[in-house]
This record gives sequence, C-alpha cells and structure tokens, in this order.
Amino acid sequence: MAQVWSDEARLGRMLEVELAALDGWAAVGAVPAEAVERIRAAARPPLPARVAALERETNHDVAAFVDAVAETLGDDGRWFHFGLTSSDVLDTALSLAVQEAGSLVLEGIERSFAAVVVRAEEHRDTLCMGRTHGVHAEPTTFGLKLAGWAFTLERDRVRVERALEGLRVGKLSGAVGQYAAIDPDVERLACEQLGLEPAPSSTQILQRDRHAELLTSLALLASSLDRFATEIRHLARTELREVEEPFVRGQKGSSAMPHKRNPIVAERICGLARVLRANALVGLENVALWHERDISHSSAERVVLPDSFLAIDYLLDRFAWLVEGLVVRAERMRANLDASHALFFSQRLLLALVESGLARDAAYRLVQRLAMRAWDEELDFRDLARAEPEVAGRVDLEHVFALDAYTAHVGVVFDRLRAHVASRESALHA
Repeated sequence: MAQVWSDEARLGRMLEVELAALDGWAAVGAVPAEAVERIRAAARPPLPARVAALERETNHDVAAFVDAVAETLGDDGRWFHFGLTSSDVLDTALSLAVQEAGSLVLEGIERSFAAVVVRAEEHRDTLCMGRTHGVHAEPTTFGLKLAGWAFTLERDRVRVERALEGLRVGKLSGAVGQYAAIDPDVERLACEQLGLEPAPSSTQILQRDRHAELLTSLALLASSLDRFATEIRHLARTELREVEEPFVRGQKGSSAMPHKRNPIVAERICGLARVLRANALVGLENVALWHERDISHSSAERVVLPDSFLAIDYLLDRFAWLVEGLVVRAERMRANLDASHALFFSQRLLLALVESGLARDAAYRLVQRLAMRAWDEELDFRDLARAEPEVAGRVDLEHVFALDAYTAHVGVVFDRLRAHVASRESALHA
C-alpha cells in the first residue's frame, strides 16, 4: 500500500495518463503517430528529486513534472501534455491509484471476513452472556456474535466496491470541462486504454462527491472494525476475561507490571478508526468548490486519501491477525453466564405466565419481584420461582429453565451465513 502512494508510483501514473492521451491524439490524427512512438520509447517517469527541484522554480507540481519528462524528449517534447490541463492528469492518475489501492483493501476485507467466518463456525454453540447497556441480558453464542461481524464486513465490502466503481472514471476535458482544447474522442480512447470510463460530465476536475463517497466507505469500514475491537476490549477486561489477544513469546504487557496482558491491538484499531472518520469529514468538505473548481480540495486530499488507505490497510491486517489468534475462554463465558443467579430466564418465565392466563403487567411485576430478590440477596432465581406458589402452580418450570432454548435457532443465522459464503465462492469461480 505504501508503494501505491509513493512519489515514484504517482509520477509513473501521471506519465501513463499523458501517454494514453498522446495515443488518443495520434488515433484522431492530431499529433503525428511517429512522434508519439518516439515519445513512448524515450519517456520515463522522472525522478521525484528532479521534479521537486523544478517545482521549487515553477511553484507548480504538474508543470514541473511536464518539464522533467520533456527534458528527455528533444523536439518531440512539444507534444507532451498537448491540450491537457493539470487536473486532467492529476484526477485521472488519482483514479488509477484509487483502483490499485482499493484492490488491496478488498483483499484485506476478504481475509478478515474469512477469519471471522472460521471462528464463528468454531464457536457456533459456545454459550456466552449477551449484554445490553453493559448489563447481563440473555444468553447467546459467541459464534452468533461473530456471524454478525461477518455480515457487517460483507456490507462494508459492498460499500467499498461501489465507491471504487464510482471512481473508475477519468477526465480529459480541458480547462473547464468543455473540450475546447481537446477532442472528446481523445478522452474516450485514453480512458479506454487506462481501464477507466470517461466521466459523463466534468468541470476542470472530477466532482468530489465521488471521493467523499470513497472516504466515507473507508470510514464506515474502520468504524465496523472499531466496533469489533471495542467488543474484544470489553470481553478482555479482568472481570470478564472471556477473550484475550494473542500474546507472543517475549512480549511485555507493561513496563512496570509484569502480570499485564493488555488489548493493545484492539485499542490501536479503535484509535486509528477515529482518524479515518475525521478524514471522511474532509472528503465531505471538499465537495463544495468554487465555480468550475478551486484547489482547496487538493492540499487536503493529498493527506487524507493516502493516509486513509494506509490506515485501513493496516487496520484490516491487524484485525485479521487478532481474530485468527484470538484466545476464547469458553469456561469463563459459562462462569460469567452463571454469575447472575439465572436471572436471564426472566423473560421466559414472564412469557410462560402470560400464556397461562395471567395479565402481562401482573406477570411482569411478579417476575420482577423474584428477580430483584435474587439479585439483592444473591439467591438462585430458579429456586425462588419454584418456591413461589403463584408461579410453580401455573407453568412448567423445567421447560422455562431450559438453557438450550437460547441456541435452538442459532442455525437459522448460520444457514444464511453458509449460503452467503457459498454464493460468494460460486461467483468467484464463475
């Protein structure tokens, strides 16, 4: 990913756009084909240091690039950058960079998705406590939690793919987009050669809603990873200790406390996700520009686009590593589930009493009274229910207190997940 955004790669893509434009000019007969052939044979991506030296004189990055390339072309250099404006080159080259970087992001999503699916299947029936507001709610399974992550990553993949497709466009339409200095066929031919579509309408630039959508999709992906990492951090707390990050030989968790094993990678994911969300805001701010364009977007983009791609590439790599090596403590999950005195059966008891004919509010108040006593006095909720005549005489408590009720329909979600995985694999091999 760093290579994609390097100065060398950027200048190489700019040259690629320039040469594609020249091929288009030759095809429409406006530039001698022999000159284009000689330019193609002689032109090389200029060294970043040479461009930087020229830019100190020109105070213009594209002009410095053009001068640096033309230095090696002799008389044919007059055709280089013919009919183009700076943004023709910059925006089209940026679209190429985005496609290349985007393919790496999609690979990272694929690895993370695969890791989550494997661990979800592994823990399909591993009971754990489901929590709302941070408080025990009802049992679920750790695999079901992970299955939800997999579907989230799939939505993220679709969003990123859609945003990348929105930037699979180039523009060679001239100074304000009206083709006064360039033949539209040159744009069509050049974009076709570069694997892009000509933008249906452009000003001096590609409109920045496309780039904002891309940055937003990356921020949403980062926010998903943030959510997953936050869950891991919570479950890794000493009081819960249901999961742990991989801890490698020789690692130290603290410079002062030898016992520490901290969720540092999960915390890193959460921290960097904030950067991607902030970068998405820059993308949204870049949409509204003056008239056919100003360049207030340009300076900000040169920071947020590479940084967002570099950050999300790193986050996906670390998240996949984290999931693949995550230590899952099923025994602690069960111990934590049992720690709330079986209070999680409250809804099943409530529903059973309602089915028996008791008014809902009366049933709720009865179950609530038993639950609060179990909590305050640290008594088993099931024992209190069995000793309560208004309860024991009305419902089948063995059925109410059946733990397997919480896993009875887990298979529904996993059937959906397996069908989705199979569909994706079929599409990949089609």
